[in-house]
Amino acid sequence: MINQFLTLQRRNPYPLYWVLRRVQPIVRIARYDLWFATRYDDVKKVLSDYEHFSSDFRRALRPGEELDQSSKISLIASDPPVHTKLRGLMTKAFTPRAVASLESRIGELTHELLDQVEDTGRMDLVQDLAYPLPVMVIAEMLGVPASDRDQFKIWSDAIVRSADDIFSSTEDERGNRAGADAPLGSGEMGDYFKKIIDQRRAVPQDDLISGLVASEMDGEKLSEWDLLDFCSLLLVAGNVTTTNLISNAVMLFMQHRDALEAVRTNSALLPDALEEVLRLHSPVQFMFRVSSAETELGGRAVPPDQRVIALIGSANRDESQFENANRFDISRKPNRHIAFGQGVHYCLGAPLARLEAKVVLNILLERLPNLARSTSGALPPTDGVILHGVKNLPVRWDVQPRVMAV
Repeated sequence: MINQFLTLQRRNPYPLYWVLRRVQPIVRIARYDLWFATRYDDVKKVLSDYEHFSSDFRRALRPGEELDQSSKISLIASDPPVHTKLRGLMTKAFTPRAVASLESRIGELTHELLDQVEDTGRMDLVQDLAYPLPVMVIAEMLGVPASDRDQFKIWSDAIVRSADDIFSSTEDERGNRAGADAPLGSGEMGDYFKKIIDQRRAVPQDDLISGLVASEMDGEKLSEWDLLDFCSLLLVAGNVTTTNLISNAVMLFMQHRDALEAVRTNSALLPDALEEVLRLHSPVQFMFRVSSAETELGGRAVPPDQRVIALIGSANRDESQFENANRFDISRKPNRHIAFGQGVHYCLGAPLARLEAKVVLNILLERLPNLARSTSGALPPTDGVILHGVKNLPVRWDVQPRVMAV
């Protein structure tokens, strides 16, 4: 069951989701204390009911298992009230005003990247645009060199792949990491950010890391672990979701030329169209929780300390919530998708991801006429079973002759 899930998950998990929602909406694999929730209402419950479904991965540890940094609490692996305090330190950087102020800079960076390829008529949309742009934006916010983005990608991919351990560990050796965030703040990435944190302590700058260094929680400065966790999490979460949102949007528009032309003609349609992209091809396909007490889910009793997978990608195609759920409908209303999660762990960077995707798509439609795939066949899926996207997306467009000044 798990091997089949992993294989399908990376390319096209939706037919399996469809079957599970109808035949077995709550899937239990008793041998591994592992449960899958597939329907919209059940997924929302798992994500929002933190009193029964905890984000503290340490609850999933079994006798004899060990977890790197298991004594630590991070933003994504904590519940209220600790999570509330930690999240409060980050919200200032992602207020509507703070995010809106980045729009012009996002546009500048997008144009700079397209200037490098526009005259060629071809590019890999992921490698040349959808990946580097979000990294450049979040790097500027943090105050780290965007020129290090190749190294950032290596670290980001390693952290994303660590989510696969939820399955490989339970199936092969019952886990020694349980999908937790062991890479955060450790190894080369940790050393990298330690140096920058030390520099900001000595000479503060106008950037997010300096703000975090100066922050206090309950009257105390953040620990080095907290600072490293924030930096690592922002670097990863600030780019991988947006990368997949942009590439998934371009793929869907190229497959649905009527939608592409509608948005090109009327850019006011783009925000709703991006919400439909998020629903139909959710960049993050699932989130992991641990039952903290005996509870009920989809009419079934769930014991405590069970590993629960909330399948966001399945919930967003649940026919009980979305009419013609497999159809790409850019005018869909209402569109109550949960691509960015639900409840206290709702994605802090969702407004930034939406803004970046909107700016990029508007500029692409303006600058690259007749945008289309330049290859046929299957595209390589992105690393990490938790994500849904592609590693490469070769595209082409009509090169416009330049008007020479006289």
